[in-house]
Amino acid sequence: MSLNIIVLAKQVPDTRNVGKDAMKADGTVNRAALPAIFNPEDLNALEQALRLKEMYPGTKVTLLTMGPARAAEVIREGLYRGADNGVVLSDRAFAGADTLATSYALSAAVRKMGHVDLIIGGRQAIDGDTAQVGPQIAEKLGWPQVTYAEEIEKVADGRVVVKRRIEGGVETVSCPVPCVVTVNGSAAPCRPRNAKALQKYKYAAVPSEADEARKALLEARPWLEIGEWNAATVDADLEQCGLAGSPTKVKGIVNVVFTAKEARRLDNDDAQIEEFVKELIANHTIG
Repeated sequence: MSLNIIVLAKQVPDTRNVGKDAMKADGTVNRAALPAIFNPEDLNALEQALRLKEMYPGTKVTLLTMGPARAAEVIREGLYRGADNGVVLSDRAFAGADTLATSYALSAAVRKMGHVDLIIGGRQAIDGDTAQVGPQIAEKLGWPQVTYAEEIEKVADGRVVVKRRIEGGVETVSCPVPCVVTVNGSAAPCRPRNAKALQKYKYAAVPSEADEARKALLEARPWLEIGEWNAATVDADLEQCGLAGSPTKVKGIVNVVFTAKEARRLDNDDAQIEEFVKELIANHTIG
C-alpha cells in the first residue's frame, strides 16, 4: 500500500523579532520587515509524513504552502529532509488572507491535486496561533479530522490510527481516510537535512524567482522546478480570497518586553503564587 500525502507548510515571520515596522497601515503583517522561518509545528507534521513514507513504500509526500515566491524556501527545506515535491500557491489575490480565506485557497489547491489520502499540518502557526486553518480545510473538503496529534501510528483498512494529546492525557483514535491531521509541537522533531538531497535540490525554484541561468537549469533538470499555482490554476473564486474573503481584520500589534524593573520576587508560598497568577490573567499577560 502506498499513500499520497500533502503536508501543509507555512513560511512565518519570526515572532521573536517583532518590531515597530511589523504591521502595515491596512492591518496586515509586514512580512518583508521580519526574518522568515519554517513554521515549527509544520516541521513536526513533515516528520510524521516522512515516517509514513518509510512504513509504506511508494508513498509520495507533497508540500503545499501559500505565500509570495520566496515561500519556496520552505519547499526546498522540505525537499532537503525527504519530501518528494511541492507547490507554492502564490497570487496577489491571496494577499492579506485570514484563516477563512487561507483555508479556502488551500482546499482549492488540494482539489486540484486529485487523489489525496492524508493532509498533515502543524496544529497552528506562530504568527497567528489560531489553530483554525487545518480544521477549516477539513470542513471545506467535507473530510473528517484528527487534531492535537503526537504520532500517526499506521494507516490500514481505510483508516488512520493516531495518538493525540488532550487535556486529560493521551488517547488513541482511528479515523477514515481521506482526512486531515494536525500535529502538536510535542510530537517527534523533524529529522535533519539529508546531504544527498541537499545537493540534489539546492537549486530548486519556482519559475517566477528564477533568473535566466536558473530557468535554463530548470529546463535541463525538470525535478528542480517547484510548482507555482495562482488563483486561476485552482479555479478559486476571487471573492473568497485575500482581503476580500477575510472577515477578520487585525487592529493592532503590541510588542510586550519585560524589563528588570518589572520583575517581582515571590516567596515559596502557594497563596502568593495563586494571587500572582490571577493578576497576570486579569491584565491579559497570560491566558
